[in-house]
Amino acid sequence: MEIDYIAHTNNLRDVKSTYKLIISISLMIFALIVNLPIVSLFITFLIGISLLTIAKIPFKFYIKFMSIPFGFALITCIFMAFFFGSGTVIFNTGILGIVVREDALSLAITTFCRTLACFSALGFLSLTTPIALILNDLSKIKIPKIFIEIALLMYTSIFVFLDQIKIMTNAQKTRMGGYNGFKNSYRSLGLLISNLFFRSLDKGEKLQYALDSRGYNGELPKYDP
Repeated sequence: MEIDYIAHTNNLRDVKSTYKLIISISLMIFALIVNLPIVSLFITFLIGISLLTIAKIPFKFYIKFMSIPFGFALITCIFMAFFFGSGTVIFNTGILGIVVREDALSLAITTFCRTLACFSALGFLSLTTPIALILNDLSKIKIPKIFIEIALLMYTSIFVFLDQIKIMTNAQKTRMGGYNGFKNSYRSLGLLISNLFFRSLDKGEKLQYALDSRGYNGELPKYDP
């Protein structure tokens, strides 16, 4: 929800969305084509500075926003460094023959930097442009309508999903002691996941009823600003 709010209130909100889409896609393609970690890091740094100084994105929020892909990329690249490659061994753990090879380490570093650069480029678009404008631009470049509608429904469902998590978490904290202690946290998390699955199915069914009651004919109308 905070992402959606920032997308509507940042200082780059009024810049034409088509330009931002072109910049974002161009930077992603450039980061993927150029096989240099320094270039990917430069793109990440450039986008970060632009969002913080020009778009005025809150620093704490941007760090939190980037921590998610950073964590996933770091874990993935650590596994790549230890379990891929066939070149010269540069580090031997001494555990079950697990080693770090030169080509695997290079691949892990390159992949990590490119992941950050591509996610930063995607973040530039999502943090500065409302979803309605993004979908409208995608339709202009002839992206199939089915993909645009799926993206719209997924985006809507995310907020429903997060709202349900918040409601159930608050209920657990008031009735069961919430997440105090490892045992209690483990039990609460299990109940949250199981109930969330059925709640999601119920919300999805209600969404379909809502679409049908409003004359849904297989195509969702899109707001064209």
